[in-house]
Amino acid sequence: MSVTMVGRHYRTGLPIEVRVREGRIAAVTELAVTSSAEHLPWLAPGLVDLQVNGGWGLDLNAAPLFPDTVLKLTMLLSSQGVTSYCPTLITNSLDQLAESASAIAEAVRLKPEVAASVAGIHLEGPFLSPEDGPRGAHPRQHIVPPDWDALCRWQEAAEGLIRIVTLSPEWPNAASFIARCCESGILVSIGHTAAAPEQIREAVQAGAVMSTHLGNGAHLTLPRHPNYLWEQLAADELYGCMIADGHHLPPSVLRVILRMKGERAILVSDAVSLSGMPPGSYRPHIGGEVVLTDEGRLHLADQPQLLAGSAMMLPEQVGYLVRTGLTGLATAWDCASAHPAELLGLQQAAGLETGAPADLVSFNMNGGKLSIMQCWKNGRLQPQGNE
Repeated sequence: MSVTMVGRHYRTGLPIEVRVREGRIAAVTELAVTSSAEHLPWLAPGLVDLQVNGGWGLDLNAAPLFPDTVLKLTMLLSSQGVTSYCPTLITNSLDQLAESASAIAEAVRLKPEVAASVAGIHLEGPFLSPEDGPRGAHPRQHIVPPDWDALCRWQEAAEGLIRIVTLSPEWPNAASFIARCCESGILVSIGHTAAAPEQIREAVQAGAVMSTHLGNGAHLTLPRHPNYLWEQLAADELYGCMIADGHHLPPSVLRVILRMKGERAILVSDAVSLSGMPPGSYRPHIGGEVVLTDEGRLHLADQPQLLAGSAMMLPEQVGYLVRTGLTGLATAWDCASAHPAELLGLQQAAGLETGAPADLVSFNMNGGKLSIMQCWKNGRLQPQGNE
């Protein structure tokens, strides 16, 4: 099957024709610049989200989790231009994490659309800091030290799908656990941590490669220096994930992460089940009543100063970086596409190059607002919205 797409290259702004054959990019040809070129949609490689907890009322951490829930979430994510993602399971009991991992594995095994899009499970916890602040909303009763036998059980339930583990290296056996993860092909990310600077350095030396939502999941007040944020920013080996929704991090912090991490800066949605839902008051299965504002800020109803998760998907975050002048479109898009794809070792990291997978997105930018028009996975046009 052959498909041809015409649009503006997201990096150069020049009109291009992309020919697709058998699920891969067969050719990228520059077209003549005409007066109508500026009205063409933008063309870019698909988005890659390393941290998705849910969206549109679907929750990967609600029990029981059904394979159909994973399928519905996958299709809705594709309508947002996300062609690969990591379903994320947060801290829970040993049995519940095994059951949820098994449900995702079943969805991958039975649903081709899910198998094509799931790049692996992201296990965020339970090997996190037990301290208030760094622990965030993760339930204290399920926080435990790194446990290799437990991880093996979850990996067996996941049928080998666990790809990323977020942990805090403050635990005594963290470095050896990290090294063991690396040997088994699991990427280790530092997050929800109260670790001392030397423990951060030990984690990097042991093979940690990423920081989970850097700048969040932290104490409200830190020593001026040293502290665990400086150490992660300074570690060139670490990819730095950031939530750029205008609520989790101020522009100055986003600018520092972009400058320090360069091609290792990554946008993540960290989307919860209320992402994609209309503004209003909600009562999710945990955490009590929350409010989703018109601006996309999700906060506790009785404590408006406290966030209750992220409710902004990747296209909006790309638009936010561009609209606020923090970076240009090409870099912002790469933070949500090429950079995470590179970390995961996906062929999609090649972008709009001949031979790359035809995971593509067309979109418009109007007044700093980014809107997805079409999305292709392996050259196949994906349904939009609730089609």
